[in-house]
Amino acid sequence: MSQVSVEELQQRAAAFRRGEKPSPEELAARTAELVGYHYTVDDYFEVGREDVRRHAQAVQDAHPVHWNEAKARELGHDTLIAAPTFVSLIGVVAQRRLFEEVVVGYDLWSVLQTDQRLMYHRPVRVGDQLVSDVTLDSFRHVTSPEIVDLMVTKNVIWNQHGEPVMTTWTSLAARPGLDIDPALIESLDHVMMKVGTVPDPGKTVDTDNWERRPDPTELPPAFGAIDFDTLSVGQELPDKRFLLTRGNLANYAGVAGDPNPIHFSDHVVKAAGMEGVVAHGMQTMGLGSSYISEFIGDPAAFCEYNVRFTSMVYVPEDDSAAVDFSGKIKSLDPQTRRGTIAIVAKQGNRRIFGRAQAVIQFN
Repeated sequence: MSQVSVEELQQRAAAFRRGEKPSPEELAARTAELVGYHYTVDDYFEVGREDVRRHAQAVQDAHPVHWNEAKARELGHDTLIAAPTFVSLIGVVAQRRLFEEVVVGYDLWSVLQTDQRLMYHRPVRVGDQLVSDVTLDSFRHVTSPEIVDLMVTKNVIWNQHGEPVMTTWTSLAARPGLDIDPALIESLDHVMMKVGTVPDPGKTVDTDNWERRPDPTELPPAFGAIDFDTLSVGQELPDKRFLLTRGNLANYAGVAGDPNPIHFSDHVVKAAGMEGVVAHGMQTMGLGSSYISEFIGDPAAFCEYNVRFTSMVYVPEDDSAAVDFSGKIKSLDPQTRRGTIAIVAKQGNRRIFGRAQAVIQFN
């Protein structure tokens, strides 16, 4: 458990807002002190019916449990349920606070997601009021061949009934020593999202008296997933292609509440030394979950979903980017009636996922 006080964090945040930036070495030392630091987000996230639909559209998921209440009830759900990567909407809120108030000193546009692990306890439903318990789980400072800070954040999400919904682990890579061409600084200022006065929403979660619970381990039932006995190890999923345009990227950014300009600004990607505008990691992961959901029959049967992001999806200014998915059943456990599906995602001949697999509870 980190021993850094709230007062010290407030002082660091105030200094950063004044434009005072620590050196990469100082920043690394400060961040390393925060491993184990935990906080509860003091405003719950309420899941709306249209939130679920908009996110499903953003990840091109046509499964009826995200759209049609009657169809959802047929599969055992009392309302619409969210797509497996809906947590990205909640994670953006939790991570924004992390970098604004706790791990202070990094420019958000220079932070990239490298790995995502999701463990499901029950599906996210319309009407859920979700509370996030966030911990800086690990940190590593790399100096060669370039300075990169690697960190993992853990987020345990609970609903208003005290039931666990999901546990997530997000791996991030930040480049604190990145040199920016001074000629681009003014352009960057014109590109970054401008926000006027934001009213204080108040605290909807009593974090002072919030009881931190043990980490949950329960997994969801099968709901309407397909029959385990119809499956075989090595069985292949039908291939599928998704198309992404700059319009898809802009829509996803709005739905997820993630204004990082590497997803829409050629100025910023040039400053970051990248080849071009890229799709959100969670957007491509969402396409993968849509692909799996179509095969398994009910996305609520996801137990785990893990992706390592090894290459970005570059989206041209005047054309679509094609992302091709293939997959197969990697293993089956007759005792638990669970199976692991491995998927491959490619843009052309380039793999964008290093390891990508989902554990499913079949009927």
